[in-house]
Amino acid sequence: MVQTTSHPLPDTASSPLPIAIVGAGFSGTLLAINLLAQGAHVVLVERQREKLAQGLAYQTKQPEHLLNVRANNMSAYADDPDHFLRWLEQGQTASSEEQANRFVPRPTYGRYLREQLMKAMASAPGRFTLKEQDAVAVEWRQDRAVLQLDSGEVVHATSLVLALGHVEPSPLPVFAHLPKHLAVSNPWSPNAIKGLEDDDHILLVGTGLTMVDVAMSLDAAGWQGRITAVSRRGLLPRVHAETGPNVAPVFPPQKHGSWLLHHLRERARQVDWRQAVDEIRPHAQSLWRLHDRDEQARFLRHARPWWDVHRHRMAPPVAQRLSAMHDDGRLSLLAGRIEAAEQLGDGVSVTLQPRGTDRLESLQVSRIITCTGPEGDITLNPPPLLAALLAQKRARPDVHRMGLDVDRRGHVLNTAGKPQPRLFAVGPMTRGEAWETVAVPDIRHQVWHLARTLTDSHWVEGDGL
Repeated sequence: MVQTTSHPLPDTASSPLPIAIVGAGFSGTLLAINLLAQGAHVVLVERQREKLAQGLAYQTKQPEHLLNVRANNMSAYADDPDHFLRWLEQGQTASSEEQANRFVPRPTYGRYLREQLMKAMASAPGRFTLKEQDAVAVEWRQDRAVLQLDSGEVVHATSLVLALGHVEPSPLPVFAHLPKHLAVSNPWSPNAIKGLEDDDHILLVGTGLTMVDVAMSLDAAGWQGRITAVSRRGLLPRVHAETGPNVAPVFPPQKHGSWLLHHLRERARQVDWRQAVDEIRPHAQSLWRLHDRDEQARFLRHARPWWDVHRHRMAPPVAQRLSAMHDDGRLSLLAGRIEAAEQLGDGVSVTLQPRGTDRLESLQVSRIITCTGPEGDITLNPPPLLAALLAQKRARPDVHRMGLDVDRRGHVLNTAGKPQPRLFAVGPMTRGEAWETVAVPDIRHQVWHLARTLTDSHWVEGDGL
């Protein structure tokens, strides 16, 4: 842990202390935009320039990586739902309906976010600072947080907001002893799919949207080798309908636990399953909060894989390409458990136990790429600032260790369960409290409310002034 030292206080007579945001992916960028709109001073800290206003999801340069949500629900602004559509239609000849139903390439959305940040900066001269450094520690004083950067520079701030996104995955234990070029733990690494030959056979561990992205990248690169994708259940993400949902608002289901699951299944028999899931989406956070930790844990253990594949769907063009790869024999899916993996010459011999059987099978592959998504336990591979806060006992993991323990307003809770008045978190780091905090429609509302809390704008709105 990096130790902080005493630093002189800045002169705040002419310039108020800023709000510091660590992380400039979607959550941090959008929070900065909202804060600037409210007149706040902002310092945005992001070590990796390529993540600025893009984050993990939108920093891809691959046009085959499409959004998993239609354009008509991708506005960055909670109070302007058609903003992204208007941005798309500039200079376009497609009809409004065609634009609304598009699954836009993720690099395009990344340009949209960056443009919004640039406009917000231009409209707030002197109120925005970007620090291309790593935040490593924080010292607390009565009226401020003193954030230490890896260069030794410090930032004095009224509040500190953690917009850290997802924690990078750690190597799976079964592959930990293998050379890194044979077992790639980060599928977003530039070297993940480099150097493959057309007669190679690779193993993708995980069959969700990350696997789909890697498969699309391999296909777009013209690689003709074989892919085997394996997960415990072998479930693929389901596919969006060709045209957008038109779901009327419904009251939250008056169900709980397994009865809620029965309700969802029954509703899916009455209407299209997509509609049944989309109806429940606006209530997902409140329904999650109604369940205690044991009930939530049972959901994560047993129902989460099924929820994920129905909730986080593939765009139809992506599903068509994936189906073609399967039909050509270039992609196969397995449901099972990986029991062992040993280096064999220039490749790896993998031992698998197919689901529902006692037998073991051997698979010879040239490379393994883990596509199981972000780290599931934030204490295993935390970035420096998060590690420092955990060590200080200023923060604690949520009960499921998916993120930080926070209250409804985003305050980070310390190890005693007390809200920290100057420490907040947004985005995927708050999954334990609200569950659905990883998609644009959820995060834009979350940061909209937090910006108003941090600038006291919510009091004006609440008083009707």
